[in-house]
Amino acid sequence: MLLDKRKIGNTSLRVDSLGFGCASVGNLYRMLSDQDACDVLNQAWEKGFRHFDTAPHYGQGLSERRVGDMLRSRGESDYVLSTKVGRILKPAGYAKERHGFRSTMPFDIEYDYSYDGVMRSFEHSLQRLGLDRIDILYMHDIGSVTHGDAHELLFDQAMTGGYKAMDELRQQGVIKAIGLGVNEYQVCEQALEHGDWDCFLLAGRYTLLEQEALHSFLPKCEQRNCSIIIGGPYNSGILATGTRKVSEPYYNYAPAPQNIINKVAKIEAVCDEFGLPIAAAALQFPLAHPCVASVIPGVGKAKMIQSTLDLFNADIPAEFWQSLILQGLISDSSPIPKAK
Repeated sequence: MLLDKRKIGNTSLRVDSLGFGCASVGNLYRMLSDQDACDVLNQAWEKGFRHFDTAPHYGQGLSERRVGDMLRSRGESDYVLSTKVGRILKPAGYAKERHGFRSTMPFDIEYDYSYDGVMRSFEHSLQRLGLDRIDILYMHDIGSVTHGDAHELLFDQAMTGGYKAMDELRQQGVIKAIGLGVNEYQVCEQALEHGDWDCFLLAGRYTLLEQEALHSFLPKCEQRNCSIIIGGPYNSGILATGTRKVSEPYYNYAPAPQNIINKVAKIEAVCDEFGLPIAAAALQFPLAHPCVASVIPGVGKAKMIQSTLDLFNADIPAEFWQSLILQGLISDSSPIPKAK
């Protein structure tokens, strides 16, 4: 499989337009055996995936270990790997489900966005991965959605100490790009005033279902040549399953509210009219925006690798997108994908 490659900001780094989100191999929501995790990662590699995103948070180190094992076994360097800083793993004396991950790793997390904390997190990730390089480093979950009232204090720490550490690593050539990995575009927009960022990994906030980021955030990214990697293109599931095939569709990591279900049902009706899976539209829609370099769905089963590629490569006529615009289901200012 050959995927088009897109440039990250002002860097020399180029990423595949379809990447692999590695939260699932950190046992997000369900246990995955070492063999099953190995199978899905190897199948992804065999099918041509070369853009992998992981984090210490994903299974409290489990995802990084599994991703590193696969990449080392390949003995090749033609991949782009991203991970995240902001959480230090501390021995917990137990292994069980926490933070949504059914992890077998006996660690828990401590937030630390300081200069020293970011440097420690980076070094720890290299060791867990068993690799000598990380290409993109994201500051993870620095926003009010995660931290509530503590957000402003931690944001100040992150934009001074944490950013300084990341910028030093970039200037030294140790990493190629820096950014934020978050679930809210507002904190990215805020961060643009405090540093020179190459990219943002934005989960769930510019999708077939949500385009609020078009109003101010994405234009600012265009002005500064800051790339966007879209995580959570299915909005936690509802844009993959639709509303009819599951008893309780999920949106934003929780059961979907009725207004979201109603809107997705209307999008599904248009998909039915054109004979398209809603998941295909969800994967392809964000990439039409000039700032978006890649979309990285999570894939937790080896058999889903090929089906994900099929969805990504499905032919979608321009009339489909125009119908969504005319019915008010996507913003009329949304760039729309060109027919393949």
